Amino acid sequence: MSAILRTVQPPLSPQSLRIDAAAEVGRITSNLREQVHFDLRRRGLVLGLSGGIDSSVSAALAVRALGSNAVFALLMPENDSDPESLALGRRVAETFGIKWTVEEIGPILAAMDCYGRRDAAIRSIEPAYGPGWSCKVSINSPLEGESYAISMLVLQAPDGTMSRHRLPAAIYLAIIAATNMKQRTRKQMEYYHADRLNYAVLGTPNRLEYDQGFFVKNGDGAADVKPIAHLYKSQVYQLAEYLGVPEDICRRPPTTDTWSLAQTQEEFYFSLPHDRMDLCLYAMNEKISVEETAGATGLSAVQVERVWQDIRSKRKATRPLHLAPLLVEDVF
Repeated sequence: MSAILRTVQPPLSPQSLRIDAAAEVGRITSNLREQVHFDLRRRGLVLGLSGGIDSSVSAALAVRALGSNAVFALLMPENDSDPESLALGRRVAETFGIKWTVEEIGPILAAMDCYGRRDAAIRSIEPAYGPGWSCKVSINSPLEGESYAISMLVLQAPDGTMSRHRLPAAIYLAIIAATNMKQRTRKQMEYYHADRLNYAVLGTPNRLEYDQGFFVKNGDGAADVKPIAHLYKSQVYQLAEYLGVPEDICRRPPTTDTWSLAQTQEEFYFSLPHDRMDLCLYAMNEKISVEETAGATGLSAVQVERVWQDIRSKRKATRPLHLAPLLVEDVF
């Protein structure tokens, strides 16, 4: 009877997400060249630079694929943007020799009453809200044991006093609908410049964001090509190191840069910091046991189950974001 050789998988750990950065860069850039020139039939790529790790790595990949002369970057601050984002975005463009311009979208958003609509919704919770106040929205972590997400409005008064307010669904939706104008306006500017240059629009979501629906449909979710959507966030950081993304960007915590109060991505959407969230998503995808996942992430088995349930819930809730327009029948 012949022996059966079995491959023994090493225990789950951050090393499980290690990749050959050089090989992966080669694979992505080869695909980008093919997609842009032959599938999309465009001369180059346009992208928005936020000063974050994902757009920085995407910009570096675009330059590797097409050359710096075929990449155009937009820096698009608005009234609530962190000034550091503009400075870091400019630094990325200069690091990789990318042509860039600033499109200040605050006046456009004001003309659409983005801020006014948001503030009116907030005043239904806190009537005193107005100039000098700051805000953000946070969602409770599934690790806290809640069976569903509870949205909280966090406010800072002009005297620095902080307050938290539970958001009724209608008010939450009104606030989010107003803030989503920001992502859709940025994408409108990207497509303007793409049309002007005969370029394609490059999207920058990583696997966590793409899988979990952390994007605005027809906003930051719109793009012609998304070269890092298959990469876990931890792997994006690995490519950043290989590609020479500036160190201060690699050290910067992932933020939404959408609200006037500072806010991390985990506070608004994800239940854990990206490194542990990556491991939980990877373990779920690879059918690794709860116990092994708990040991690798420092969570209890119960907490891992809650994170997995949150992943499943977000996949179900955000599936419509991934859908193309629905038709009665196929049209060829």
